[in-house]
Amino acid sequence: MTKVLLTGVGGNLGTQAAEDLLHLTDPKNLIFVGYDEAALAKYAEKGVDTRQADFNHLEGLADKFMGADVLGLISMPFVGQKRQQAQQNVVDAAKAAGVKKIVYTSLVNAQDPTNPSKEKIDHAFTEKYIVDSGLDYIFLRNSQYAEAMITNYFTFVKNGGVMMNNQGDGKMAYISRKDCAKAMAYALLADDLHHQILNINGAELMTISDFIKIGNEQTGNHVTYKEVTDEEDYQIFDAMGVPRTTDGQFKKGSEAPFSSEGMVTFGQAIREGKMDTFTDDFKKLTGDDPITVAEMFAHSDDYQIGERHSKDD
Repeated sequence: MTKVLLTGVGGNLGTQAAEDLLHLTDPKNLIFVGYDEAALAKYAEKGVDTRQADFNHLEGLADKFMGADVLGLISMPFVGQKRQQAQQNVVDAAKAAGVKKIVYTSLVNAQDPTNPSKEKIDHAFTEKYIVDSGLDYIFLRNSQYAEAMITNYFTFVKNGGVMMNNQGDGKMAYISRKDCAKAMAYALLADDLHHQILNINGAELMTISDFIKIGNEQTGNHVTYKEVTDEEDYQIFDAMGVPRTTDGQFKKGSEAPFSSEGMVTFGQAIREGKMDTFTDDFKKLTGDDPITVAEMFAHSDDYQIGERHSKDD
């Protein structure tokens, strides 16, 4: 049986993917890797081989990956050269350890040079580095997490009822982070998929106004939408205490646990039609339909963005 290694266990997506894997295969087939030994302990009790590692340091990292055939690389939550280096370290260590395939959580339209998203730069770099390494791969190009916008919706419910951002009439097939985790679990176990790019999109392509309408229907709120400029969007996040880059200081309990540079340029990309990829790759991979935005709003307590778990802030 293929030995599967999952990184990022202890984080939001990684923890969900770990649970999905435990429902799909025997614990003896799994290796879970994360920063936090305490977060790994419950999996060790279930018979999973657990290993603590810090991907910012290449030395000794290959030893942590020994015995794995396929490695699931969940992209790091920081942005820029530091993320590129850490993810390069994982690829180099995986190759040195004899890993044959990497499954990587990327972003829709990652390789488009006209895509203004700051986030996509690191994804494009990592995809190319994996391809150039000669390893087999599956790139899961995820749409935006619906959870981020659901949390954002309720922020504006509390702050006047007018959601303001720079997305305009651009469209996105919002997907649950839970479905992104499910896609990772299934991809890691897909022995028949090689050198694949899969777009992991939600059930419906929609504008942010469509998204808000669904939220209102499901919650009884009366949020409206107002488009703002990119600079005005930065100012909104500044007022919330959101750092402009991931080198800044993140507030505990923040309802926007990302950098504003990432969010504003992501909104710009949506507005410019760079993020409107819409496929049925998720269903082909998992056999399931993606969770709808309506379903997520109907059970909104289960679909919030949550805390950052990175120790690299």
